[in-house]
Amino acid sequence: MKPRLFIGLSILLSVPVVAQNWPQWRGQNRDGAITAFNEPSTWPETLRQQWKVEVGTGYATPLLVGDRIYMFSRLGDAEVMQALDVATGKTIWRTDYPAPFTVMAAAAKHGPGPKSTPTFANGRLFSMGMTSIVTAYDAATGKQLWQKPAPKQQPMYHTAMSPLVDGNSVIIHTGGPGDTAFSAYDVATGAVRWEWKGDSPAYGSPIVVTLGGTRQVVSFTHQNLVGLNAATGALLWSRPFTTPSNTTAQTPVFYKDTIIQAGREAGITRFRAVQRDDKWVTEDLWATKEVSLQMSNAVEINGVLYGLSHLNSGQYFALDLEDGKVLWKSEPRQAENASVSRAGDTIFSLESDAELVVMKANKTGLNILRRYPVAMGETWAQPAIAGNRFIVKDVSNLTLWSLN
Repeated sequence: MKPRLFIGLSILLSVPVVAQNWPQWRGQNRDGAITAFNEPSTWPETLRQQWKVEVGTGYATPLLVGDRIYMFSRLGDAEVMQALDVATGKTIWRTDYPAPFTVMAAAAKHGPGPKSTPTFANGRLFSMGMTSIVTAYDAATGKQLWQKPAPKQQPMYHTAMSPLVDGNSVIIHTGGPGDTAFSAYDVATGAVRWEWKGDSPAYGSPIVVTLGGTRQVVSFTHQNLVGLNAATGALLWSRPFTTPSNTTAQTPVFYKDTIIQAGREAGITRFRAVQRDDKWVTEDLWATKEVSLQMSNAVEINGVLYGLSHLNSGQYFALDLEDGKVLWKSEPRQAENASVSRAGDTIFSLESDAELVVMKANKTGLNILRRYPVAMGETWAQPAIAGNRFIVKDVSNLTLWSLN
């Protein structure tokens, strides 16, 4: 479908270097690390609201690339990708396609999505809709480059997996039982580069890392955690992993050539994937069930994992990644869900009740610097943070906050 163009400020995306402050799920390296943040010497009592615009429903993270924000959302029966000017919030372009969707009763609380965060790479945007419609766009103009239709079979709660771009491939996990594939599409044409038809999707997003000298895609599936050869899609290793209701929604964490896995009521485990006698195996280094993760992801700072455990109605925690020892747990009932990111040793936790909690990494206890209200509705989307700006998506609005 042709994009609808709006008058607004624009930038040139053809320059050799474009600042990619928050170009995909969980930031540049898919690990929650903020690459450019100007921390104040003293945190102000309040943040300053620069603008607020209605953009539609969904949980997608707003992307911040140079002077543009890219937002993927739902307006009525359409899924919409739009570019906004970061200074004013005005729409530069907007492209949509029809995507009628009825929420199943068990997931009605969370709305009709979309829940997947798009990915910006080399002047293109890649999105995955609520029913696994995959679309590529020209980021400068909003022109739709190619699109893959929804598969016939769907995961029970549809999709929340965010596209992963690796070189010339955009990697997606789509479908449901009997009609499923991990697929790598050519970024320019959408042609299939490889497929793995092994297990239907989970709701978390993959990472791409090098383990044992082999570049591989590491991702949760419906019943396993797997490592696939990033160049061919061949299965390298697999380990059983399920959670109650099979709702694994985590992104694995890469730490010192090992993987950190976590999921609802499954605790946290560190393991190594190695090749022995021409066969890949995985070996646990430690495991704990003292803390766990449900729909929140954690961040690593100097060998310590900081996050929000879903146990005891939400507890912040710090866990030593070398030995698996839990260093501390906060008081219970902190939050139902939180989107956690970090800049250096400063941790940002956007709780689902629209409070942004700023804390310092600390091995001895919870160290909260400030709490800021940043929306009137629920905030389930990861914010984009860069410079002195906080871009927050609530149920249907996008707001830019800044440090005074």
